[in-house]
Amino acid sequence: MSGATTASSGDHNNLRLPTPTLDAESQTLLQSISAEGGYAYARMAVLAVAGDQSAAEAARDMAWEQLHSGPWHSVLPVWRDAYSMACLHVAKIHFAAGEFGEALGALDMGLIMGGMLLRKDLHDSVLLVSSEARKMTKSLEEASGDFKGERLVPEVPVDVNEVLKILPCRSLTCKRVEKRSGLSLEGFLRDYYLPGTPVVITNSMAHWPARTKWNHLDYLNAVAGNRTVPVEVTAIISSLSS
Repeated sequence: MSGATTASSGDHNNLRLPTPTLDAESQTLLQSISAEGGYAYARMAVLAVAGDQSAAEAARDMAWEQLHSGPWHSVLPVWRDAYSMACLHVAKIHFAAGEFGEALGALDMGLIMGGMLLRKDLHDSVLLVSSEARKMTKSLEEASGDFKGERLVPEVPVDVNEVLKILPCRSLTCKRVEKRSGLSLEGFLRDYYLPGTPVVITNSMAHWPARTKWNHLDYLNAVAGNRTVPVEVTAIISSLSS
């Protein structure tokens, strides 16, 4: 990524997140925030640019309070952009210190809760921080190769005799279901779907990298262990948990 300065794992002093949109729009955005009464936020944001972590976190907390001051649709867009700005400032400070997990957490929250103005800076920063985080652990090639880490789903051999014992009586007296390996979509539609004939399809996912990669906890930690994702709780889930 152009404009990015990186360093080895033993020297984080030269790590810097390039934020071209933030740099270009910072003054205009701070003026808009001040016009909405965010004078304290503007003061903290100026200190955050100079590397004051406490000020950056204070600005983020102020914007967070504004995001929750009423229904989401009533929140002024400028405060959503203010939250994105504060998240970028927090991420910059953590990234410069080599604290990639904390930086990713701040960036993800900016993407989830922030406005659209600084979204490209947030997205590009996530890519850069994620890249540096992988360098600190292991490369993707090492993680996806002959990996010896902990398996999430151990391979358990199937005992056919035990399976037959739990099947209902006479359940296997029907017509034998054909098994096809690597069946194409056209072949499935023509030979089985349209005639209404059952079939067992095997080896159709053998080429999926996820079959091996996603089964190792260390790989998932290296690729996405520090990411933050939104979780939506629906009325159905709420009723089930109550």
